[in-house]
Amino acid sequence: MKKLEEYVTSIPDFPEPGIIFRDITTILQDGEGLHQAIDQLVGMVDGLDFDLVVGPESRGFIFGVPVAYALHKGFVPVRKKGKLPRETISASYELEYGSAEIEIHRDAIKPGQKVVIVDDLIATGGTTEAIIQLVHQLGGEVVKVCFVMELAGLNGRKRLEGYPVESAIIYEGK
Repeated sequence: MKKLEEYVTSIPDFPEPGIIFRDITTILQDGEGLHQAIDQLVGMVDGLDFDLVVGPESRGFIFGVPVAYALHKGFVPVRKKGKLPRETISASYELEYGSAEIEIHRDAIKPGQKVVIVDDLIATGGTTEAIIQLVHQLGGEVVKVCFVMELAGLNGRKRLEGYPVESAIIYEGK
């Protein structure tokens, strides 16, 4: 059986020279790769006491919903500003070349609910840090943060200190 990282396609010099882009879509395209990714994420939280899975669009939806389904938990989407239909709260965060804002429904998490965050990738950790702020603002507790892939050279874990973080694949570079 192939290791999960063998399903990832590495593209050198994209989007700029010196960068190796780790393409996760090749995991999604392969039934065994997708199954293995979801199984590993489920394994990271199986037996953990939590109520909800939270995931950012769009790849956090792809990986978070099957985890929630497998463990009979609810799923809460975090979306870009202006995409959710009911009353929301928002958080801004910095990107490499600018900033972004994400939102969550104001009633999505009840005070005291325990949350697991699932996403495809941790790079600098900015998106996940903003999601944690939203969860806390609603009175929820983040009990674990799970990723399919981690670019350790970008030090995203440092921004998430104090939270259990686990990644199925860790690349040492950027």
